[in-house]
Amino acid sequence: MNAAQSVPDGQGVTFGATPIQLTVALDGDGSCIAEARRHAVGFLTRVQAEHGLPVSARAMDLTRLVVSELVTNARKYAPGPVLMELRVTGDLVEVTVWDSDPVLPIARAADPGRVGQHGLEIVMAVAQGFQVQREPVGKRVTARIALPDDPGGAPSGRRPQ
Repeated sequence: MNAAQSVPDGQGVTFGATPIQLTVALDGDGSCIAEARRHAVGFLTRVQAEHGLPVSARAMDLTRLVVSELVTNARKYAPGPVLMELRVTGDLVEVTVWDSDPVLPIARAADPGRVGQHGLEIVMAVAQGFQVQREPVGKRVTARIALPDDPGGAPSGRRPQ
């Protein structure tokens, strides 16, 4: 049986045989992006303090960035609420954002003259893994970020090929 711990804001953190995770329902209004970033930082801080897992400053910053970009896209392109899940598996944090729009995002071709609409490009550049999955209602976008610093010093945390 897996143990579960509740945190003061009513969100659940699961640990034991299952990955450490946090699921947050966001209402999709203007404050949800900052709220999502606060939850991400709080989650990784608890992962480090309570579970002793290494979380580098780079991982903290990249997770905050990825959360910001994914939640911003969900808010911009999909009506209604957004669901964010943070999950630690091994030495990675998975950031998953669900929204109600079934249209799958597509990274645009690089264009240095384009102002804005670089969020997906940024996420794909800094994440170790990226996946988009259509759901019965809407879609899920998942990015994976390495928690410890990369020994090769790559900004994305990717292992050298």
